Amino acid sequence: MGDDYRTERDSLGEIEVPADAYWGAQTQRAVENFPISDATFGRRFVRALGVVKKAAAQANNDLGLLDDEKADAIVEAADEVIAGDHDDQFPVDVFQTGSGTSSNMNANEVIANRAAELLGEEVGARVVHPNDHVNYGQSSNDVIPTAMHVAALEAVEKDVEPALELLADALDEKAEEFDGVVKTGRTHLQDATPVRLGQEFGGYRTQVEKGIERVRDVKSHLSELALGGTAVGTGLNTHPEFPEKAASYISEETGVSFREADDHFEAQAAHDAMNEAHGALRTVAGSLNKIANDLRLLASGPRNGLGEIEQPENQPGSSIMPGKINPVVAEAVNQVHKQVVGNDAAVNAGAVEGQLDLNLYKPVIAHNFLESANVIANASVAFAEKFVAKLEANEEYCEEQVERSMALATALNPAIGYDKASEVAKAALKEGKSVKEVVVEKGYLSESDAEDVLDPEKMTHRGILSGDD
Repeated sequence: MGDDYRTERDSLGEIEVPADAYWGAQTQRAVENFPISDATFGRRFVRALGVVKKAAAQANNDLGLLDDEKADAIVEAADEVIAGDHDDQFPVDVFQTGSGTSSNMNANEVIANRAAELLGEEVGARVVHPNDHVNYGQSSNDVIPTAMHVAALEAVEKDVEPALELLADALDEKAEEFDGVVKTGRTHLQDATPVRLGQEFGGYRTQVEKGIERVRDVKSHLSELALGGTAVGTGLNTHPEFPEKAASYISEETGVSFREADDHFEAQAAHDAMNEAHGALRTVAGSLNKIANDLRLLASGPRNGLGEIEQPENQPGSSIMPGKINPVVAEAVNQVHKQVVGNDAAVNAGAVEGQLDLNLYKPVIAHNFLESANVIANASVAFAEKFVAKLEANEEYCEEQVERSMALATALNPAIGYDKASEVAKAALKEGKSVKEVVVEKGYLSESDAEDVLDPEKMTHRGILSGDD
């Protein structure tokens, strides 16, 4: 096929591979067999494959199963994969063999060929063998679930948690800033008793903080690694000390705590940990969706909506309506939620389909999990910095509207009873008057008592209001 290709070999025979590719025969066959989506694994998963292969080489070298020269070359090549130097060398489609064997061999071949090059040999020379050396003591069936957990836990600790903490801090700042702004509360989208805008934002902050706790609660299960189980969980062809040593090296490389799986059969045949962890991500995405929707409602208008907060002018909102500004960042958060819900369906469907000694949905589980983690993290940062931090309260309008609310009559219950309070509320609505005006006109309360009982700010605190001194 000319100088642009070289010949590589595997157990099925010869195949032509692009001359400048580090991958080999099995990767090339996968590229040709799976022209399905054009979606390939991203940075987190490719990095995780490099981390696993580096740790395996280090462990095998410690155990005397891999000589120093080859081990050093494999580690150096794996370091390049970890750093992202060879991301373009991982062309295999996400939709491939369910064990992820093609992606495991992709990593083995890239690292083996690059290691050979580092040793002064030609790419394709197989002086460092993808199976015998890079994959020593391993199987795709334990490498891929290990990479899944490494990538997932790194994404949670290094992407999702910091992003959610940033958002929680932004909401907390607004909770303090808006604490003195009294506004109309709403239940069923109808006027309800007064609430401070800061209280609502405090609720949003707590919702995000509890989301962080939910994500942290699933990390212990993601920290378990299948590596060392090889084909079916028995550990055939691997050293008894390999799993613990490799897990220790993975922890050292990532700065994240990992350990050998409690049960290798469970770790390879089921992916309940990934399913559980993605469920936490889905819950977080739902929280962000609720907050984004609320802020869109509060900022609706600017003249004919609720208009209680003023949104930032991130970009023009319409190609036809001059001056229109839309809550575009909040809408992006809403869309992230929908994507995560779809990903959750895929993760759940794959995770529950383990058959006997192997789950065969590893690639699609990993891909969807990592996409969810990525978009949740990025959306949280954008939401915090480009929307929440720039919100302003429309204090005068909030005060005006809360004074007009029929729900103020709720505070009359302890003072004049529910029936009279209901009478006052209906009369106020019918006559276009305030609750305060009507309750005084009817003689149920003096003006001073009405001022005290119907103080909107007092209604935002726990307790019973009464006209009695």
